[in-house]
Amino acid sequence: MDAGFWVLQFLNALQYSMLLFLLSIGLTVIFGLLHFVNLAHGALYMMGAYLGISAAALTGSYWGAFILAPLGVTLIGALLYFTLIDRLRGAGPMNQVLVTFGLIFVFLDIARLGWGDIALGLDAPAGLSGTSNLLGVAYPTYRLFIIALGAVVMAALWLVLSRTQIGAMIRASVENGDMAAAMGINVGRLFFAVFCVGCALAGLAGVVAAPVFSATTGMGISILIPTLIVVVIGGLGSLQGAIVGSLIVGFIETIGAAFLPSLAAVASYLLLAAILVLRPQGLIPARGA
Repeated sequence: MDAGFWVLQFLNALQYSMLLFLLSIGLTVIFGLLHFVNLAHGALYMMGAYLGISAAALTGSYWGAFILAPLGVTLIGALLYFTLIDRLRGAGPMNQVLVTFGLIFVFLDIARLGWGDIALGLDAPAGLSGTSNLLGVAYPTYRLFIIALGAVVMAALWLVLSRTQIGAMIRASVENGDMAAAMGINVGRLFFAVFCVGCALAGLAGVVAAPVFSATTGMGISILIPTLIVVVIGGLGSLQGAIVGSLIVGFIETIGAAFLPSLAAVASYLLLAAILVLRPQGLIPARGA
């Protein structure tokens, strides 16, 4: 329980929070902008890990996987959008949940057929495979890379959403899609672009997570629940909500596992229940979500 222990737990929680953020930001904006319940988002995360492993084997480089896996998942997402997502947008949440829940098992079987049902690993790049000394603690350099990557993505998304015209269009469409369309914004094209960006971030999270957690067919389902909790706690369609929700859930689950492992599994659910009762719109929702 010395200072090194606290630094280690803080870094572990921060690293897990960054992975949750990469997943939840795409999901929350899709919820807030498209009003679409996409439970297959976790499956895209799984596909990012497996495609990254294949891309690394093909190119002989982790950085090849880092680039190609998100692109591959984006292509999968675009195919899903034109064949299912766009057709189901007006079908109601129950139909959306049933179809995208079924897609989880479709992708699970695709992964089993393509890569087998065993855990596969991906080596971290040579420059990030060692450890770094941070505040007197030897911590894996690759995990620090994940933290830095999450921070860079946060900053980039904040700049795009708050300082660019495309960001203003996205905010306007989240708050009032009909009014945005009446003002000349091509909301349909914007929906598609945002959906593809969300898929790319899911694929990025998958390939980044593979060297730490390995790729398994169940990883998409296991990450989906905490990601949904992040979205509900933070608020639909909100970048700030995704950041706050990711940090809250990441720290609760990591610190809780270190101190109260018997309660860590339910702590996030208890917080979720409290949010749904006391503030069902989330802590920092987008105004029109």
